[in-house]
Amino acid sequence: MSRWQGPKRPPKEKGPRAEPPGFRARLVAARAHRRVMRERRPIDEAIALETKTAALPPADLGLVRAILTVAFRRRGTIRAALASRAATGEIAEAGPLQPLLETALAQILFMDVPDHAAVDCAVEIAKRDSEAKHYAAFANALLRRITAEKAEILVGMPDGVDAPEWLFERWKRAYGPEQASAIARIHQQEPPVDLTVFESLSPEIAGRMLSTGSFRLGTEAAISALPGYAEGAFQVQDAAAALPARLVGAKPGMRIADLCAAPGGKTAQLAAVGATVVAVERSAQRAERLHENLARLKLPAEVIVGDVLTLEAGMFDAILLDAPCSATGTIRRHPEVAWTKTLTDILALARQQAAMLAAAAKCLKPGGILVYATCSLEPEEGERQVDAFLGAHPEFSRRPVLAEADAIPAEMITPAGDLRVLPSHLASEGGADGFYAARLQRRA
Repeated sequence: MSRWQGPKRPPKEKGPRAEPPGFRARLVAARAHRRVMRERRPIDEAIALETKTAALPPADLGLVRAILTVAFRRRGTIRAALASRAATGEIAEAGPLQPLLETALAQILFMDVPDHAAVDCAVEIAKRDSEAKHYAAFANALLRRITAEKAEILVGMPDGVDAPEWLFERWKRAYGPEQASAIARIHQQEPPVDLTVFESLSPEIAGRMLSTGSFRLGTEAAISALPGYAEGAFQVQDAAAALPARLVGAKPGMRIADLCAAPGGKTAQLAAVGATVVAVERSAQRAERLHENLARLKLPAEVIVGDVLTLEAGMFDAILLDAPCSATGTIRRHPEVAWTKTLTDILALARQQAAMLAAAAKCLKPGGILVYATCSLEPEEGERQVDAFLGAHPEFSRRPVLAEADAIPAEMITPAGDLRVLPSHLASEGGADGFYAARLQRRA
């Protein structure tokens, strides 16, 4: 005889699984990573697109950006770890699986976050994705294995592993294996923050003066909170980026064009010595930012929204052309550049730079100075560009950069007399962005 147990209870309905802490930030990071690679977008732009309809709190946004910065800065190591621990050496193309694993490993291998949080969120994201859910168990096992073996993984990675092979090989050909390795090593580090100082800097601001004349911050305080910021005492500008304007030789009364001028760092340098500056910027949005920066610094300049190739603004005593480029000199600050730019991009940009140089030359008075600059490490956008220009314009000649007269460290001057800053320069002071500049003079 069976005992009566009362009426049966209806089955308990299953609701959606609770999101683990940090889930949303890590989901945005994985999706933004996918956008960066598929659409070749900058990190900040990809984040903005992913948070357009669902904003994240500031702390979560900070985590997203940190994850993506590390994921691209150390992408070679991360991909090597995945390949060596996956059974086939490959990761399936299944929705967000690849970017999900890469962003998770950025946290596990290089960030000070709990490993279990990175693993749990990655697995949960995979489970909730229609394409990746079949690989959730695989992702869990792979991430936990790498977590257990991360000390072993991080030993013995070769120099250059965190740059695409084609790009690292170019640097070896251009600068030699030793310098290429030094560039690759410093790209793995957080970049410093430098200031160009227009007035005396408050002694409350921690840091030190560099041999180039820039001030390198020794604090992580918000820039806008530093004493003197609101008063326009300084601007944020990498030490290397501050050098090309120095080559112009600006003086009070000179009429100088700053072409491709936004966000206005070089415009400010030229205006600060009393020159009459015409700042030309094609993007109206970027020109607005230029206006804002000049207003804070209390420096005058005429801002023209227009194309360098069709510029009609009269003749100039000097011209500074900081041309659009591949930006491989800024990989330390924008590590996605290494993975989104191609040789095709470099060559296309070189053609654009040649056209801009030729257009700028037409606006320069006899005897005037033309400084051509790019934040690129690629010779096609630097030395070769200038050599080709000089070959086509016999009325121009190089005016060599001089270490003492121009206050430029000798290691940054090429045998031909151009400025060539490598990220590995100023190594004892923390490195710098990569930059190139040539000073050209028109025959009087």
